[in-house]
Amino acid sequence: MIRALPLVVGTGPVIGVTIAYWLGSRSGVLPSCMPLLDGCTSISATGRYLPGSLVFKAVLLPQAAFLLILWWIAVGWLQQVAPRVRGHIFVLVFGAVGAVALVVYVTFLGTKEPFYEFMRRFGIYFYFLGTALSQIQLTVVMPRSPLRKAMLWIIGTPFLLGFANLAQKALFAETDILENRIEWISAVLMQIWFVLLYVAWRNSGLVVTVRTDPPNAH
Repeated sequence: MIRALPLVVGTGPVIGVTIAYWLGSRSGVLPSCMPLLDGCTSISATGRYLPGSLVFKAVLLPQAAFLLILWWIAVGWLQQVAPRVRGHIFVLVFGAVGAVALVVYVTFLGTKEPFYEFMRRFGIYFYFLGTALSQIQLTVVMPRSPLRKAMLWIIGTPFLLGFANLAQKALFAETDILENRIEWISAVLMQIWFVLLYVAWRNSGLVVTVRTDPPNAH
């Protein structure tokens, strides 16, 4: 069902990246730890080495297509639940930027040349930025509810963590572990937001129909 798409988008990458990390740890190319708590490795590292990289790319490349579909449906949903609010199209615009950037990131992940490294970093930064801006825009224009408040808190936290990351980079020399923790926590929170969007769609009774007009009779 289309209504379950946010649930797929929210849980699929978490499962895929977890499996990719487990494969990397099991094969000895990644350290064994709890990355979310220990910060022993980055998310990108789980998709950089075989065999985990195969799972990583197999999950995240389709994710970009799922995101485009989700944001397109989300605009139509907002037009129904918040018809008097403007700016719905920005949800799709920002979301499309994030989806395309995700493809760039996954495509160039693991390459060593400076240009490819630049493209990888460009991809991951714009993926997080575009996706987060879409999430914020959608949440802000949603009808007020306790669920909306929870979604605002969840998507606002990664921005606060981002500022904390910039501060710790300026103050401390060794920042990789803390930066990795912030990256994992922010990514997980962004995925939880999609699960809450699924709840919002379910509560509103979202139904997507496909209709074709019959050909004109002659």
